[in-house]
Amino acid sequence: MSKAQRTRSQAARQRIEAQQAAARQAARRRRIALAGGAVVAVVAAVVAIVAAGLSKSVPPPGPVTSNPALARQLTSVPAATFNAVAAGTATGLKPVSGEPELDRHGLPEVLYMGGEFCPYCAAERWAIAAALSRFGTLSGLRFIHSSPTDVYPDTATLSFYRVGYMSRYVSFVPVEWYGEADDPGTPLGHVYLQQPTAAEIALFSKYAPGIPFLDVANRYVLPQASYLPSALAGLSWSAVVADMDDPASAVALDIDGAANIISAAICKQTNGQPVGVCQSSGVMRAAGRL
Repeated sequence: MSKAQRTRSQAARQRIEAQQAAARQAARRRRIALAGGAVVAVVAAVVAIVAAGLSKSVPPPGPVTSNPALARQLTSVPAATFNAVAAGTATGLKPVSGEPELDRHGLPEVLYMGGEFCPYCAAERWAIAAALSRFGTLSGLRFIHSSPTDVYPDTATLSFYRVGYMSRYVSFVPVEWYGEADDPGTPLGHVYLQQPTAAEIALFSKYAPGIPFLDVANRYVLPQASYLPSALAGLSWSAVVADMDDPASAVALDIDGAANIISAAICKQTNGQPVGVCQSSGVMRAAGRL
């Protein structure tokens, strides 16, 4: 990365931090950056629901659009683009030590917890999907928008609700905790879509200040969104995916950079497999943000 690129990356990260602070102050009760007391309330409420074995019906997700061609393009960003972007303008993951490894069926587990209404989750899902697609195959992706009444309204995104994932290297457990429809009776003011397990709640309560929450094998966690949704403002799904292929775009510097960092974290757990991904220059350079 040239000096000019490093300067631009540093300035972008500082901009992200400043804007995140402003967004946290401006967001209403449903904001993503939960205050400490609200986190306790969320965790306590959901633990109570899990413990009681509540069997209330779950409402269907909000309006979705299936687009197999767009999904294929999203999950096949060129390696040259990833290599050109490296870590881009995305923030890093936080290392975890001294805890049991998170695995599923003998494979390192990537756990995601979020909500369809959430604009920060909306941004992060693009990077998660791009990263996971380098290690396996996602199926059942559908395209949605974040809440029209929250900050960064109507951010184009995709949903992990009931998606499938096949991989020789890693497992993926997505939990779309909340839907988009309003429900004043829940801690975040939106309907429950999927209920986390007690173990997932425990990880969330220990590491997450809010959603989105990402845990890579309990060795790396995402303490806050990797980047702001601002670069996605006004973009359609197809425009986001097209920009992901352009290493000079602000979208690619955010999304592909975050995908490289997530990929680097996964590679730490797969013993560097597959080699083509884990030894790529983009992933190796992005590992510096772990």
